Amino acid sequence: MSRYASLTTVDYLEGRWLPWPTPWEELFARQAPLWMEIGFGNGEFLFNLAAAHSDVNVVGVEISQPSLRKAVRKARSRSLSNVRLLHATAQQVLWLLCRPQALNAVFINFPDPWPKAAHHHRRLINERFLHLLATRTAPGGLLEVATDHAEYAMVIAEELQASPYFNSRTAAAYATEDGQRIRTKYERIALAQGRTCHYFHWQRNEVAADNAFPFPEELSMPHLIVASSMSLQALQDRFEPATYSEQGMAVRFIGVFRSKEYEALLVDTHVEEEPLPQRIGIAIRRRKEGQFVLGLHEMGFPRPTKGVHRALHYLVQHLQAIDHDLRVVQSNLRERVH
Repeated sequence: MSRYASLTTVDYLEGRWLPWPTPWEELFARQAPLWMEIGFGNGEFLFNLAAAHSDVNVVGVEISQPSLRKAVRKARSRSLSNVRLLHATAQQVLWLLCRPQALNAVFINFPDPWPKAAHHHRRLINERFLHLLATRTAPGGLLEVATDHAEYAMVIAEELQASPYFNSRTAAAYATEDGQRIRTKYERIALAQGRTCHYFHWQRNEVAADNAFPFPEELSMPHLIVASSMSLQALQDRFEPATYSEQGMAVRFIGVFRSKEYEALLVDTHVEEEPLPQRIGIAIRRRKEGQFVLGLHEMGFPRPTKGVHRALHYLVQHLQAIDHDLRVVQSNLRERVH
């Protein structure tokens, strides 16, 4: 029996806890073409899409938890077995959870246009995103995008036309009329207010896309034993926030907290690593006199990626700047720490 056999549409899944890559055929308990809506909002388009295409498996991706809760409430009144709700970013789902050429259709309805110039880098559709999407979409797979933001529409058109991996299914980059599509609530409001909507009907072509987005290796849970003559209180008193950076990665130690019940400190840590940034807690626990154990706290169920291992590596360096005599007694980190 599948590990997902008890899952129904009244649940939503946390994308950061799913396997890399995710066995979608187990998640849906069947083999079928895989369609995805990125940013499903209140879920109206998603559920109507799934109802109209019972022969496909439909994944709805949303980062907003209020939107997810609303969609879950709607799902409870439906009897659809071919739709799943997922809490994650588009990049995380595509990069971590989808095998190459896993998708047969992708729908992106009215993505946030981030209208301020300083925020344009946050826009979803750009060259890198389209490259990632191309690695995960099968040749012939559909790409449907809609926006009511005229300037963003021009940007989307330019990005798609510049991409070697997608072709328009119509004579133009986009249309301003589409009477066949399922309307979203936002779309109906935009049209009622007189705004022009832009509809992109594109398709993955046969051009091979270099897979520059390999699945991260999930390592063992990091664990170190260090020797130090300092007390936990002394380490806490002298601990200062710090940031350590290297190519493609940054580790920030935000602060340190002392347990009232146990001989332990908790280092609040942010690991900035593509495609899965993580906020983690690193515990420093007294093992015996003169020794401490460093390891991940279980809160948030962190994934032990390379970046998380590097965070422990940098924490040792940070502690050695406080106690010059601190030394590593035992470590299972991928890279040796002195």
